[in-house]
Amino acid sequence: MHIVIAKEMYEIDRFAIEEVKMDGKLLMENAGRAIAGRIASMIDNSQVVLVLVGSGNNGGDGFVIARTLLKYGYTVTVLQLVVDEKITGDAGYHKQLFVRSGGRIDALRSADVIGELLKQADVIVDAMLGIGIKGPLRPPFDSVVKAINTSNLYTISVDIPSGVPADEVSAAFIGTKADYTFVLEAPKMSAFLQATAAYYGKWEVVDIGLPIQAFDSYQKRQVWGQEEFLSTLPQREQFSYKGSHGKGLVIGGSMRMPGSVALTTMAALRAGAGLITVGTVAETIPTIASQCAEAMYLPLTGRNGEIIDGSIQTSAYDAIVIGMGMGREKATGQFVRKLVSEAQIPVIIDADGIFHIKQEMQVLSNRKSATVLTPHVGEMSLLTGIPVSDILAKPFTISKNFASTYQVYLVLKGPFTIITDPWGRQTVSTSGNPGLAKGGSGDVLSGILLAMIMQDESLSIALSNGCYLHGDAADRTVSTKHSEQDLVATDVIEGLASVFRTFHK
Repeated sequence: MHIVIAKEMYEIDRFAIEEVKMDGKLLMENAGRAIAGRIASMIDNSQVVLVLVGSGNNGGDGFVIARTLLKYGYTVTVLQLVVDEKITGDAGYHKQLFVRSGGRIDALRSADVIGELLKQADVIVDAMLGIGIKGPLRPPFDSVVKAINTSNLYTISVDIPSGVPADEVSAAFIGTKADYTFVLEAPKMSAFLQATAAYYGKWEVVDIGLPIQAFDSYQKRQVWGQEEFLSTLPQREQFSYKGSHGKGLVIGGSMRMPGSVALTTMAALRAGAGLITVGTVAETIPTIASQCAEAMYLPLTGRNGEIIDGSIQTSAYDAIVIGMGMGREKATGQFVRKLVSEAQIPVIIDADGIFHIKQEMQVLSNRKSATVLTPHVGEMSLLTGIPVSDILAKPFTISKNFASTYQVYLVLKGPFTIITDPWGRQTVSTSGNPGLAKGGSGDVLSGILLAMIMQDESLSIALSNGCYLHGDAADRTVSTKHSEQDLVATDVIEGLASVFRTFHK
């Protein structure tokens, strides 16, 4: 499933209509009828539906929805928010069909009209504005949206909540706070941004019949959900052995934070790694080994309970993850940068490792083997010097620029984790829940990612699958044993078994 910005969606529509010669009226009919069918399955036909329409395609979709619900026996009123002269083309055609089918249209002649109609309605269908909105809403849309948001009526938006930008957010906005949004053909980027995602409510994609080749030029952003996970998750061969599934090295931990490395190690083993060695200060090994009997251990030189040096033959391993619970001693940083610069195998850098790499960013650019960074937004701000608020507003652009500049794979963690490769291709994992917003969740993800990149699949797919696996384990655990409040990192590790049992038949 592709993720698009407004400009791309317009071009996709243009290709379908001008190149393939699809009739715009037919596409509008497909959209409206599909959405009306879904609405009918969600609400009782005794409920009164108020459809709010503007000009353009969104308004046209609204007229089709209203006409179809009318046919299904619903009581439907359409409130037109623009003058008749602005309802033209395909939208005008469907408006006339609605009227000739016995439909009723009210015009918004004063602010009182919306208030009275809302009092009479049970459900609102927002088909006012589409993906082309730029800047603040103008009258009467601003007051209508505010009235919707204070009405407490169940609200369904068509394609995108009116007033919400389709792309990354650059300014304040007023938008419809929908309970449900029927997205047409492809989710828009704003469905995955912290500032705008909540406006969509729950959402699903509706297929309106656009040709698949219309999306050929827009495949650099993709939703990574269960379908993608299922189709790419590698299966274990009958005659494989422990070396077939990767020899991984986990480097980190300290006397103050031994648990982080224990979480990473157990997660890597549960996610399918063949062999895992833990490189840490000698004092922490008994503590970690008591939790991870299946791992091997490599004592590293420590001072004050933190790693400062160590002799590591990195060629003996297939991949490394470094940084969890290491602390921020200057000597630790020198050790991290030296190891990362010399290792000729894939390296995942997390947590304190990110802090140490920030001191010499050219280490990333100079590496010949793949490098993966896994920051949350605070760590991303540390890496880039960009304020957290700006990263939250433009995570796709900032991630793409960073990954391209330093030729790294970037896993920007958050409610919507964005995985970006050095060539600008991006995926967004759809799994996970707020229960993951706790200490240790990132350590577990690092272990899962280490295991996944050592399997037989491309690095981009491995990272996308790892992020989905992490979130799905949390989702399944919350649905069966725990809640979002009491979920902890070790619960997520235990939840991995449920995911694999489900998909490995």
